[in-house]
Amino acid sequence: MPAPRRGELVRLLGEELRAAKDDLGMLVTLEAGKVVSEGLGEVQEMIDICDFAVGLSRQLYGKTIATERPDHRMMETWHPLGVAGVITAFNFPVAVWSWNAAIAFVCGDPVIWKPSEKTPLTGLAVSAILARAISRFGDEAPEGLHQLLIGDREIGEILVDDERVALVSATGSTRMGREVGPRLAKRFARSILELGGNNAAIVAPSADLDIALRAIAFSAIGTAGQRCTTLRRLIVHESVYDQLVPRLAKVYGSVAIGDPREAGTLVGPLIDRDAFENM
Repeated sequence: MPAPRRGELVRLLGEELRAAKDDLGMLVTLEAGKVVSEGLGEVQEMIDICDFAVGLSRQLYGKTIATERPDHRMMETWHPLGVAGVITAFNFPVAVWSWNAAIAFVCGDPVIWKPSEKTPLTGLAVSAILARAISRFGDEAPEGLHQLLIGDREIGEILVDDERVALVSATGSTRMGREVGPRLAKRFARSILELGGNNAAIVAPSADLDIALRAIAFSAIGTAGQRCTTLRRLIVHESVYDQLVPRLAKVYGSVAIGDPREAGTLVGPLIDRDAFENM
């Protein structure tokens, strides 16, 4: 199937996501604990990546290369890689799937998705939305283009070790990455690893403290600090320390913590008891 035709399926997926944005965003809130604006924002990221992938479907270019042989040229053509396994984490239960799946579909690769065992409902919902898009696309879509695996770590290990899976994109902790990476390398499979972070911000004497304050608070507080991009360490120059830190403490003191469904709540719950203990 030509790549632009594959892009048509992704375009239809984007349409279905637009129609289901409010419902899916609220499901993210209910299951992962994100505030409503974050749940809706995550679905918007899915829509945006569909638009991006549709454009890519007409840009899978190859090089035409000159050779030393008269009247000859070499041409580069890209082919599908094969089955793509996608393992996602609870903190972005739907967006990360779309970043992988939209690109994989355009490239002609089927997807097997194992969502976090902490957020299976969003996985089921997204699969149902994709099924609507496939139904509209018609019989051209191959059977089994997308499969969902609901389960714990053992299911993920089976996916990682299966010789039929050409690539695994895994999002999670650095501990998980240290285990998954070598196992994939052992069988010469491709890997895309999006792992935990330990991020710092440096506030220099020349900083705009108003901008810095907003950036620090958003980065540290968003998703209750459960992002790989969460700010964990703040390094402040001594010349601005006394101006910034009291203001930051005041911001923290005013943050509304509670039911993520309620307007005005900025921080919802952690995902589970283990997350609370680790925090």
